[in-house]
This record gives sequence, structure tokens and C-alpha cells, in this order.
Amino acid sequence: MIRHHIAATALAMATSFCFAQTSPPPIKEDFKPSVLNQPGQEYPQVNSQGYARFRIHAPAADSVRVSLGLGGRGGTKLTKDADGYWTGTTAGPLDEGFHYYHVFVDGGKFNDPGTLNFYGSVRWESGIEIPAHDQDFYALKDVPHGQVVQILFPSKSTGTSRRAFVYLPPDYHKDLNKRYPVLYLQHGWGEDETAWTNQGRANLIMDNLIAEGKIKPFIIVMTYGMTNEIRFGQLRQFDITPFQTVLVDELIPYIDANFRTLTDQPNRAMAGLSMGGMETRLITLNKPDVFSHYALLSGGIYSPEDIKDKSKVKLIFLSCGSKERPERIKTATEELQKAGFNAVSYISEGTAHEFQTWRRSLYQLAPLLFRD
Repeated sequence: MIRHHIAATALAMATSFCFAQTSPPPIKEDFKPSVLNQPGQEYPQVNSQGYARFRIHAPAADSVRVSLGLGGRGGTKLTKDADGYWTGTTAGPLDEGFHYYHVFVDGGKFNDPGTLNFYGSVRWESGIEIPAHDQDFYALKDVPHGQVVQILFPSKSTGTSRRAFVYLPPDYHKDLNKRYPVLYLQHGWGEDETAWTNQGRANLIMDNLIAEGKIKPFIIVMTYGMTNEIRFGQLRQFDITPFQTVLVDELIPYIDANFRTLTDQPNRAMAGLSMGGMETRLITLNKPDVFSHYALLSGGIYSPEDIKDKSKVKLIFLSCGSKERPERIKTATEELQKAGFNAVSYISEGTAHEFQTWRRSLYQLAPLLFRD
């Protein structure tokens, strides 16, 4: 009897514990339109807990689901009402920050007409923003703003003109004798040169840091990394040579000739997220006389053995989300520090391989660049 009582008590405690662990709090009905919605559109919506709710008008459809969220392997399934509107809420809260998504209507892939589109996954995707507790650092504020200008630069190696976006600090046009360091900042696979300003808010991050006096102003150059010609999952086949030629032999000389830059190696940095980090790693190791500051954002690591001349490297910055492989980043940074490198690591708490990780990473990286 005692054994049965103990077993029953243990079972009851385990059942109670499992119930407490698996029962989420009730969903708060404080949903508001996402800040990325098209003008006048009420959906998609997000609430204070991080849930997302979608509403799609498809009266003739038999099934509608959204590719984003915790709705199981089939995504978030929507339910149809009498007026032909399909509505559904994610099964759980989403990570803070920006997320791509698309809608499946009877098996066909479409964008949500309620929200803005962002280039990712080698297509224009719908986007939703889950408000973050630390979103102030990339918020649009009443501070002096820099310019993001589009340039078309000649590329003999590819036989065409190529596009880049250039962030110029707020005071760029005030003191015409002042020259600036440059960060070459790369996007990830499936994205393009629009990613860092549209999804990453890089210009607003810079504006706010400069306004707060936390960084030395510098120029940022963002161009297409030629990554999407290789299919995801076949990254071993990626050849860095064509893009390295475009960046080092064509874009950098164009930038130095057309903008007031500091053209020496100590005033030039390269950083990239995900596959852009892989590009950064390869190019900085191949061209140590071109860049002095290296940053890989969810984009791999350096080891001390990778770098032939320690004196040429002013900074190595490694980062990722806490839901990625943070121990690998921390260990690599410690090894670099022991070898005498100025190495810094950053782990974005509560995020994975996503733009909130990379926004936070840029915010942490920028004050470390081009210190006297």
C-alpha cells in the first residue's frame, strides 16, 4: 500500500509538473497591426506576448496556412468564416524582431497583401515585426539622420554595372574636408544589398549611436554578395573569387574615388551575417592588406592559425544568437584572446539565426570599430 501511495504521489507530482510546464498562459487580446503593414491594413497583428495573428481574404480557397510560427510542421493553419476570411494565430510567441513569411493558399505560395515585402529566401517575402524589449536602439527618432544613397558602379569582371547602397553619416555634407573610415557590410544567403537597411535598420542604428556620441562616424557600403547563384545546402561549392574581385578590385576603388573615405587598411572593415560572414572570413584572410577589422555575425569563426600576420588585425568580432551555437563563439574568442588578438564576442539573448541577432550585433560592433 505504501509503495502504491508513493507511486501515486509521484505520478500526481509528475503530472502536475508536466501540466505546469506545458500549459502556456492565456493569449492576451491586445493585438495591434504590425508596424510593417501596408497603409491602412489591420492584419497581420501582433500582441504584447509576441503572438502573431493573420487574416487573409480568400473566399474560394479550400485551405490557407502561413509559413511562419509555431503551428507545427504544416505552419499556422487559418480557419475560414462565412465572409471568406481566413484567420489564425500562431500556437506560441515568436522571437522578438523581424521575420519573413509567406502564405500557402490551396498549396500555392503567395505573399500576404496586408504587409510590406522584403527580399529574402531568393524572393520577395512578406515581413512581420515582433516588438522587442530593446527596440529603442533601432527606433526612428528625432535625431540627425544620415543618407542611404544608391550607386551603380562599373564591373569589368562581370560585364555590367552593379548596385550598392552607401550609408553616409549625418555630418557628411557639412565638413567637406573630413574623411571617413568604411565598413563593408554583407547580407546573407537569399538576400541582397537592400537587407541591411530594410530588414536590419542599419542606418537607424548608426544614426542613434552617432547622436548619442557612442561611435566615431563612419561610412557603410552594402552590395550584393553574389551568394544566391549557389543553392542553399551546397555552400561548399561556393567560389569566393568572383565576388572578391568585384569587392576588392572594383567596388572599393569606386567608393574611394567618389566618396571622402580614409583609404588605408587601418580604416577599412568588413563584416557579414550568415553566408555574408563566410564571405567576410574568406576575403579578409585572402586580403589582409585591405581590411583591418573583421566581424562574423552568425557567420563562423576565426582561429589563431588562420591569420598569418597578427599585426594587421585590429579587431575580430564574433557573434550569434543564444539559440545558435554560442559556446563555439565564446571558445573561439577565448582562443583568439589567448593568442594576443583583440577579439570580442557577443551573444544575442533569446534569438536564433535571425535579424534581431544581427541588429543587436551591429549595435555592439559599431562602437568597437576605428578606435584611435
